[in-house]
Amino acid sequence: MTSLPETMTAIGFDAPGGPDVLKPQTRPVPKPGAGEILVAVAAAGINRPDVLQRLGGYNPPPGASDIPGLEFAGTVVALGDGVRRWQLGDQVCGLVAGGGYAQYAVVHESNALPVPAGLTLTEAAAIPETFFTVWTNVFQRGGLKAGESFMVHGGTSGIGTTAIQLAKAFGATVLATAGSDDKCAACRELGADHAINYRNEDFVAAAKAATGGRGVNVILDMVGGDYINRNYEAAADSGRIVQIAFLNGPKSEVNFSRLMLKRLVHTGSTLRPRTIAEKAAIAAELETKVWPLLAEGRCKPVIHQTFPLAQAAESHRLMESNAHIGKIVLTV
Repeated sequence: MTSLPETMTAIGFDAPGGPDVLKPQTRPVPKPGAGEILVAVAAAGINRPDVLQRLGGYNPPPGASDIPGLEFAGTVVALGDGVRRWQLGDQVCGLVAGGGYAQYAVVHESNALPVPAGLTLTEAAAIPETFFTVWTNVFQRGGLKAGESFMVHGGTSGIGTTAIQLAKAFGATVLATAGSDDKCAACRELGADHAINYRNEDFVAAAKAATGGRGVNVILDMVGGDYINRNYEAAADSGRIVQIAFLNGPKSEVNFSRLMLKRLVHTGSTLRPRTIAEKAAIAAELETKVWPLLAEGRCKPVIHQTFPLAQAAESHRLMESNAHIGKIVLTV
């Protein structure tokens, strides 16, 4: 640690508000605790929970950094006691509950993964939050299997672009909803078999038509609101609906008889508050089952635009515009 600076630049905010509350701040360089590594951050991904945190609606869990940022990639520069996997100089990407928008960040060694072969650090920074989220929700909780049908709402979001590629790579028929013809075309380019423009198509009718009237086996939903009832209509018998966000609100009037008659499962999860051990279990599966796909180029993080760390406010403005396709990344 002696060769490292005492302070660093990080992005923080003094009070909740619009994007302009995000400002560069001088913070102490964090010190890795037992089992943790310190990473010199090269790039950090922007995610919707960061926006919610900035608005005052999604505070970091106890013990986590108040600096926004749930994922990053960079070079290991210090090791905490007991670290076995990593060495100084290793290039990693990491999932954290906070602290990514900074020149240095700590992550538990089990929640870091090697930068996939052939990817840059900027590309690697766009992987952890979305790939962890999609894997645990679509494959672990939703149980998606080869030969089944899968639908993701918000197909051109960071989550959506990841879900399309992974579901396709593991043998599913993929449907995606998006808000424009251009975004639907982007979904198809990523592997979606059917792309539904929700502004001029009824996704329930389109989903049934695409599946021969059977409905969809697994639905990944980040919209909520009136989509909840419509997802029940669009789902197949014994379908699984996995909830990961509520962009249209968490409340809805729902006909629960469909849940019984179709034997549906409606589940959901959040990633940020889960334990280090739970995240480590997801990481282990990703490394075994998904990292080879990234190395082979069979799936990839889709990056819409990068911004320098000091322009974090501009990156949030872009995310809130919903004009992006894929991920937005800060470079350090």
